[in-house]
Amino acid sequence: MEPYDGVTPDRPSVRASDQERDETVQRLQVAFAEGRLTDGEFDERMRGALAARTHADLATLLADLPAATTPVVPRSSAAVAGPKPGRYTVAYKNSVRHAGRWRVPGRFRALVYKGSGVLDLRAAELTEPVTAILAVAYKSDIQVIVPPGIRVEVNGFGVTRDEDWVGDLAADAPIVHIRAFAYKGLVETRTMPKH
Repeated sequence: MEPYDGVTPDRPSVRASDQERDETVQRLQVAFAEGRLTDGEFDERMRGALAARTHADLATLLADLPAATTPVVPRSSAAVAGPKPGRYTVAYKNSVRHAGRWRVPGRFRALVYKGSGVLDLRAAELTEPVTAILAVAYKSDIQVIVPPGIRVEVNGFGVTRDEDWVGDLAADAPIVHIRAFAYKGLVETRTMPKH
């Protein structure tokens, strides 16, 4: 069987495999990071890719995107050019949001005091195979959004794990370890945004 290229007009009713769904998800992540899709479009197409049954379903999601894209994969810190990524973020009676294409160091800290925070990793550049995030929420809510294909480990208190997507992960899948502490607040991690 030839590799899936996202467009199969001659066989649209062929059932999609998990690998083909994963490849579509990667292409959507790249398109989102490049600014080709809005947040809403990205969320809708990601849900569509994970629920797709046929090649036609997948082709529809990619029809208006370039055919050739580079998959989003974490790189070792030695291979990453440019300035070092920031190691922490703080919000005091305010909100903080990291989304789109941003560089995440191997260790990242988020402290939110009487505010809110969003750490959206869907199009982020993970600089190491294991990313450790410390999230502290004092009378605050912090939301961590992780794309499919990432192994998420969570511990601490005042933290919830909401998985809308469940599937097998590759043995060498990147790892995001979230250690959370919330007082009169919540740290929520989810693989996909809620519907």
